[in-house]
Amino acid sequence: MRPDELARLSIDELRIRFVEEGHPLSPECEEALRTDPRRGARAVAAAVRRRRRANRAEGQRLRNLLRHETRLWARGVRLVAGVDEAGMAPLAGPVVAAACILPPDYRPRGVDDSKQVPPEERRRLADDIRRNAVAWAIGRAEVEEIDRLNIYWAGILSLRRAVLALPTRPEHLLIDARRIRDLDIPQDGIVHGDALSLTIAAASILAKTARDALMERMDAEHPGYGFARHKGYPTPDHLAALKERGACPIHRRSFAPVREVLGLAPAQVEMFSEEN
Repeated sequence: MRPDELARLSIDELRIRFVEEGHPLSPECEEALRTDPRRGARAVAAAVRRRRRANRAEGQRLRNLLRHETRLWARGVRLVAGVDEAGMAPLAGPVVAAACILPPDYRPRGVDDSKQVPPEERRRLADDIRRNAVAWAIGRAEVEEIDRLNIYWAGILSLRRAVLALPTRPEHLLIDARRIRDLDIPQDGIVHGDALSLTIAAASILAKTARDALMERMDAEHPGYGFARHKGYPTPDHLAALKERGACPIHRRSFAPVREVLGLAPAQVEMFSEEN
């Protein structure tokens, strides 16, 4: 499109073409819009500039999120798996972990720590990650295992199961602040890894969406607790329902609010570390 053709387009046509649909705009056409006597046309030019700045910022953010992966790729380690879990704090339901291996050229816009991403966007990103990943898998630790092992080691168990379920064996693991014992794959535990590594962030989104979907199904099996709404976390309405209705089979008996409702003594707190 030539600059002189822009004047024949209405403001709505300009907005649809260059803002909503994102058609490329040559420097000459952008300058013509910027100096167009129509206020709406100048607003379209400003919106194009904002989008360009946002794209540059997002590109830089994604490059920063890939610094751990890039270091490994540069050494020839191509199959790098991010691993993370969801559901450590809830009073009910399993811990769900995910592992995923992403291709080096994959740059999913908006990927971040799953807690920072709105639910609808999480679901969209999870679909995109599953379509584009080299491999991905989900692992779980059930309520009985949480109560028997404690929540920390149950979380590690879910991470291990996710890694072992991958259809492609990874060459290196990036894990959010953890290490998985008795696993003969090199691994890095990165503190706040879901905010610092793209593959860990992608795993956190897969784990969170998988667990949320599971808790929505659990809501139908155990109505009245609001699992579809709060996903088992100790919200005021969940605590109120727990006191009113008592514990159901998917409540974690090792967690204090559940033990209190059941009239059980406080659980003995076990100190743990990776060396235990």
